[in-house]
Amino acid sequence: MMTEEQRYLFDLCGFLHLKNVLTPKELDAASEAANRYIGSVAEDLPPDFGASENRKGFAHGFAFDRALEKLAFLPAVWPIVLELTNGKPMLASGTLMVDDPNGHTAAVPLHSAREDYGFESARYEIRQGRIYCDDFVAFPYLDDVHPGDGGLLVVPGSHKSQFDRPPQLFSQGRIEGEVPPGVINITPAAGDVVVMPEALTHGVLPWKAAGRQRRVLTLRYRPHHRQEGPIPETIKERLTPETRELLETAHYTHKKDIAAREIVELSP
Repeated sequence: MMTEEQRYLFDLCGFLHLKNVLTPKELDAASEAANRYIGSVAEDLPPDFGASENRKGFAHGFAFDRALEKLAFLPAVWPIVLELTNGKPMLASGTLMVDDPNGHTAAVPLHSAREDYGFESARYEIRQGRIYCDDFVAFPYLDDVHPGDGGLLVVPGSHKSQFDRPPQLFSQGRIEGEVPPGVINITPAAGDVVVMPEALTHGVLPWKAAGRQRRVLTLRYRPHHRQEGPIPETIKERLTPETRELLETAHYTHKKDIAAREIVELSP
C-alpha cells in the first residue's frame, strides 16, 4: 500500500519523486546493462531489440538484462503499483529512453493521454480512500539530472483538470527555453524513480548537458484487465516467470500470484 504522504502528494500533484530507490549495486548493474544495449550494433542484438531511428528509444529495454528486468519490481515502487491497479498489476511496456548531447536532444511538446486520446482513455479517480489509475509510468533514472540540463516537464495537478488546456498556454505547449509558471522541470538523481499517471500533462525539455546522457527506463503499468502491451513472444521468452506473469492480461476478478507478494524476487 502507498503511504499517507505518497497518496496525498500523488493525488495533489500528479506525480511522486522517490529518492534513492536503487541501491548503488543495482544502479551500477542497470547502468552497465543499459550501456551494453545502447552500444550494440543492430546485427548483434537479439530478435526484436533495437533503437528508434533517432536513437531516442531502445525497444523492450527492461528485457535486455536481468539487472533492468528487476527494476519492474522495485520494493519502493511495487506497493504503489499494487494500489494504483487495485491489486491487478500488468506491465504493458518498458522502453529504455536516452537523451544524448551527441544525438537526440529535441523537445517533446506537452501532452497527456486525455489530450491525445480522449478523456475516457485514462481513468483517474478516488474511491473509498484509494486511488484508481488505469495507465501510469514509473521512470527509474540511471543518470543525474541537474537544473538547466533539460528533461522531464510536468504540469502539477493537470491529471484532475476538468478543462482542456488552451493551446496558446505554456509557449503553445512546446517549451525549449525558460520554463513558464505552472510547469516544473523534475531533476532526479541517478537511482531515483518518478511515478506519474498518463493523465498528467507532461513533456520534455531539450537535453543541454554537455558530455552527459539522460538514460531512463519507461515502465508503463495498467490493470491486467486492460489492453496488453506490444511485447512479442521472442521478448517474453527471455524473461523470468514472475515478469511473464506481470505481462499477462487476465479477467478483472483474477488475482495474480505476484500480487500477493510484498516483495517480488526474480527466479534464477
